[in-house]
Amino acid sequence: MESPPSFRGLRVLVTGHTGFKGAWLSAWLKRDGAAVAGFALAPERNGQPNLFEAAGVGAGMHSTIGDICEFAPLERAMQAFQPEIVFHLAAQALVRRSYADPLATFATNVTGTAHVLEAARRTPSVRAVVCVTSDKCYANRGWVWGYRENDPLGGRDPYSASKAAAEMVAGAFRDALLPLDGGRIALATARGGNVVGGGDWAEDRLVPDLVRFINGGAPIVLRNPKAVRPWQHVLELIRAYAVLGRRLLDEPESATGAWNFGPERGNAVSVEALTRRFSAAYGAGDARIEISPSPLAEADTLTLDIAKAAARLGWAPRLGLDATVSLTAAWYRGFHREGRAAADLVAAQLDAYGAPA
Repeated sequence: MESPPSFRGLRVLVTGHTGFKGAWLSAWLKRDGAAVAGFALAPERNGQPNLFEAAGVGAGMHSTIGDICEFAPLERAMQAFQPEIVFHLAAQALVRRSYADPLATFATNVTGTAHVLEAARRTPSVRAVVCVTSDKCYANRGWVWGYRENDPLGGRDPYSASKAAAEMVAGAFRDALLPLDGGRIALATARGGNVVGGGDWAEDRLVPDLVRFINGGAPIVLRNPKAVRPWQHVLELIRAYAVLGRRLLDEPESATGAWNFGPERGNAVSVEALTRRFSAAYGAGDARIEISPSPLAEADTLTLDIAKAAARLGWAPRLGLDATVSLTAAWYRGFHREGRAAADLVAAQLDAYGAPA
């Protein structure tokens, strides 16, 4: 495996550091020797653990609890820390929640993104921003082939539309506003697939739901079993963000723009197929599956074309479907059934994956 790029000695700000991906990214960067700060809402406490607190991710970093929908506190935190690079992960990331609260979804994902980028503009130390969006930013045509970075943006549901709009906000900053500052900040957007991995306990996400069903001894309920998604381990995306961020710092002209980061094509399987694989790997292969169709609009097929990242960044996925499922199931099994500490599980999987140390 290639050596991941290093941020040792750099000042790095992560928005959304209390969330699932943000906690993994913060752990990765701290292990790498970066000075890390975070700005995010308090971690959710919905009767489940959360990775940020369970794994003690906040130790050894500057953590500010705040809302990116409020510009002034965000700007103060960024200017106080003076980061060299910003990874913007803070978001309302749940499709079903976007139906229940579309206004908060648009406020966080669209206006919040504008706030982060404007705060970066006003912070003299910032040289690069990685703005994380989603594979759902594309106008989904139901194609069996992967979407490319120059395919049209769009979204039929509030979450998807908010991510397409976030891409447009980032594009406006990149093409119109940042050049006014002499091109000091290099900006890229990162579009990833359906992320799985240990330590995610969010509502209405497949693997956390599976863990809750299995641990509770209840039948597994699926709402869209035939939907095909590109299942990707969280560490694959963390490495992708690191590769992209380092390139923005070192060769900004070659890294600005939009980038897809997806898994191997064999990782694109149906919800039902992933459920059966995960259940077996977790030790519950006999779990009963029930179907409860959802009335909410969700795409049946969605995959990404990652040729651009492979050709221009030298990034490629490392984990096939078996390894992705195995790592994920091992984390939850270790935490829930073997009583292992979340911090130890995070450290062990960073070691196994080859994160910088």
